[in-house]
Amino acid sequence: MKRLLLAFLLAMSSVAAADAAGLRAVPEGNRHVEQPRVPGASVRRTRAGRTTFDDKYDKIRDLLATDKALIGKIKATAADYRIDPIHMIGAIVGEHTYNVDAYDRLQSYYIKAAAYAGDRFRFGHGDQTISAFVARPEFSRCDPEADSYSLWTCREGVWEKSFRGRSVDGISYPDNRFSAVFFQPFYAGQTFGLGQVNPLTALMLSDMVAKTSGYERLDENDAAGVYEAIMDPDRSLAYMAAAIRRSIDDYARIAGVDISTNPGVTATLYNTGGSAERAVALRSRGGLPEENYYGWLVNDKLPELKSLL
Repeated sequence: MKRLLLAFLLAMSSVAAADAAGLRAVPEGNRHVEQPRVPGASVRRTRAGRTTFDDKYDKIRDLLATDKALIGKIKATAADYRIDPIHMIGAIVGEHTYNVDAYDRLQSYYIKAAAYAGDRFRFGHGDQTISAFVARPEFSRCDPEADSYSLWTCREGVWEKSFRGRSVDGISYPDNRFSAVFFQPFYAGQTFGLGQVNPLTALMLSDMVAKTSGYERLDENDAAGVYEAIMDPDRSLAYMAAAIRRSIDDYARIAGVDISTNPGVTATLYNTGGSAERAVALRSRGGLPEENYYGWLVNDKLPELKSLL
């Protein structure tokens, strides 16, 4: 009960807090009158599943509406990370509308997670494990004693600058994201679980989740352990909330903008990632952040989504 009260008070005081901190608050609602174009990959996945975005939205909405235990967990986790639970609802709805199909019951997510817990696989590229790769001299500037977010953000930056799309020491590296090349041992575009958390994102947020939720820190050398964490619904909620908390903090700290009152913007950043880089870009160009197709849906459906809480 105390957690729920805290979440309510945080939501009610967010505008006042933004004013006190000198932040520009992003108004509620969408900046775009019409929904931005949905990427072709999402359209193709949905057609291949012989379904529609409307059907997928209805399915995840109905799951949330009928699972009071899950809603209770979302509210409690949101309170732990000092965010309004509507941000987590928006991220879940966006992921299951545009990226994956929802299971009919929360229990199915637990069963799926258990199926992967015993698997033996690793993070790497070809014959090169991730631990061997980040031991290369190019990564020496990344402090292994730094917090997990700083460490893996630095390593991702080194990948972009020195390896992506290049041939280094006789090894050709794909022109693709760090997470896609080294952290998807089964197939490209791979995310799992209720929150559809990327393994690299989970590693970045490991310290925050350990400190806030008390879960064990993740190890890149234990790929099965990372997948177990992001597929288990209870632990997945913590990583979702941490990702949203990080986006809100990045935009406040870097761009001087409070996005905590606009679930469409936080959903957009949950979808795209890279909140720090995007906050830097916003600071440079000025103005306010805008929602993408994914966040637009969340804001468009906001009254209905709020009723789930």
